Amino acid sequence: METVKRIVKEIYPKIMDYYGTSKFESETPYVEYERSIYERLSGEDDDGTTGDDSPQAEFDRIDNSIVLYYPKMVSRKHIIQCLVHEYQHYLQSPIWMKRYYTMGHSYSSHPYEVAAYKEEDNYKLFS
Repeated sequence: METVKRIVKEIYPKIMDYYGTSKFESETPYVEYERSIYERLSGEDDDGTTGDDSPQAEFDRIDNSIVLYYPKMVSRKHIIQCLVHEYQHYLQSPIWMKRYYTMGHSYSSHPYEVAAYKEEDNYKLFS
């Protein structure tokens, strides 16, 4: 986890400077580090059997945070891509995030997800 934190400390300010602030949030998101989504939501220690179901990262609009599930972070490139991807969700409209799902989009066809994945290619700008 310390390696992940070190990379975030170095790279995240560059991402914030490059993309700017959201018109939907008053503050930029902070970064949280969790072992698994189970541990994060239940508050119980993950014994190692539930972590496989965790996403790699997520933007929590309620807390205005980017959550990195650090056991899933496999490389410097991957950490940067996750930060870029989740930062895109911070910049996007929460109303349209829901509306696209209501319109029938799945995760893989959701225009905001497609845009966030495409933006991951910009990881090179922050390496």
